[in-house]
Amino acid sequence: MMQLKITNLRFTINTLVFGLLLGGAIQAQEVNSEPNSSIEKDSIDTPFTTFKVDGVAGVVGDYLILESDIDKFLIDIKSQGQSVAEITPCQVMGKLLEDKLLAHQAIQDSIVVNTARVTSEVEQIIGRFAQQLGSEQKVIEYYKKDNMAELRAELFDIRKDIILSEQMNEKIISSVDVTPDEIKSYFESIPEDELPTIGVELEIAQIVVEPKATEEERQSVINRLNGFRRDILENGSSFATKAVLYTDDKASAGEGGLMTINRKTPLVKEFRDVVFNLQEGEVSEPFETEYGFHIATLEKTKGDNLDVRHILLIPKIGRAQEEEAKDKITRIRERILSGDLSFDEAAREFSDQKETKFDGGVLINPENLSPRFELTRLDTSIYTKVSGLEEGEVSLVFNDPDRTNKSMFKILKINKKIGEHKADYTKDYIKIKELALRQKQIKAIAKWQKEKIAETYIKVNGDNRDCEFASNWLKK
Repeated sequence: MMQLKITNLRFTINTLVFGLLLGGAIQAQEVNSEPNSSIEKDSIDTPFTTFKVDGVAGVVGDYLILESDIDKFLIDIKSQGQSVAEITPCQVMGKLLEDKLLAHQAIQDSIVVNTARVTSEVEQIIGRFAQQLGSEQKVIEYYKKDNMAELRAELFDIRKDIILSEQMNEKIISSVDVTPDEIKSYFESIPEDELPTIGVELEIAQIVVEPKATEEERQSVINRLNGFRRDILENGSSFATKAVLYTDDKASAGEGGLMTINRKTPLVKEFRDVVFNLQEGEVSEPFETEYGFHIATLEKTKGDNLDVRHILLIPKIGRAQEEEAKDKITRIRERILSGDLSFDEAAREFSDQKETKFDGGVLINPENLSPRFELTRLDTSIYTKVSGLEEGEVSLVFNDPDRTNKSMFKILKINKKIGEHKADYTKDYIKIKELALRQKQIKAIAKWQKEKIAETYIKVNGDNRDCEFASNWLKK
């Protein structure tokens, strides 16, 4: 009941292959799991599996699903070191049909995908696979492409479609909410003997010490950006070309630093304050954000959207600065352990993370905006640091690099540890609310899906017509 009794295929595939969920509310397919419809383990033990002779497995609107797409999904999951023994081709086909219906409708609704985001995620996928297989050339061979450009183009289209389906999913559930009465009714509908066990939960605080570049290095970066700016304004040099050549923002480098943004785009305050005050053609002075130093230009205004280009330069951090930061947080930890100051006081005085320092370093779970984290759902890098700690204990110093691979030295404290227990309405209200909302979202998605299947051209071919889908993809 608490698990909503749905198949986890959608979550599994997207978590393993792309590291992103599709909003947690798409109805998974319950399908025929007869032995003759399962994939033999041995058929995908190596990355160089021979795909089926390609044919069209299905059509959703303008989208084709190829027979090889089913095998590729299974191979991608296998490449993550996960078992596919329990995943059938019918389950994958059902998931692909759902994705294509969402993507198809997203285009009908004029949903726009940020190309810089797609490019960035493609590079992450290639980088992860290159690390696993040993080289980019082996990734090219794995995907059976002639060169990296061809591979990037295919992955771009795949990732773009998945982001379209994510955004369509978010649009469908954006207005879904639950009232206190609905939450209570949901909980009371669960039989006493079916109340789930809530795993170990932690309330965690952290202190972060960030290595600082020297003033000489910071000024050197500012001087370089001023040089770019002068060359653009005085000599007519191309901002886009300089971004391609010099920016440290790999996500936008291939687009010449281009970002299409609007007032709803999540941007750090310093960046937002500059770019939304530019005139078309104006090039900003160098300015600083948490990522480094930038210059930006407003290329074009298109309704509510702005085409902005920027160049990011990240000051280099030397070994001496890293050691200095590590020594500083080590001394802070020693003072906490000796009782010289509390963790809360140390966070407020010394932590470099603005978002948490004034709350004593307390971390907030972005999924439910509470201070509780399920131990088993923590990021691996954090899990290994806290899984052995008891309430009140402080972790050892560790380095947790940020998104730009810049060193960030941290210590964590377990403020509270809630042991495994049966779900309780009062104690676990936030979690129960989350699950009640998810159930309502699933119903909203199912209703939307039923309506769109009825009005969209959908065709399922060959053996796939023997699948027993929960949704009426066969329009029987």
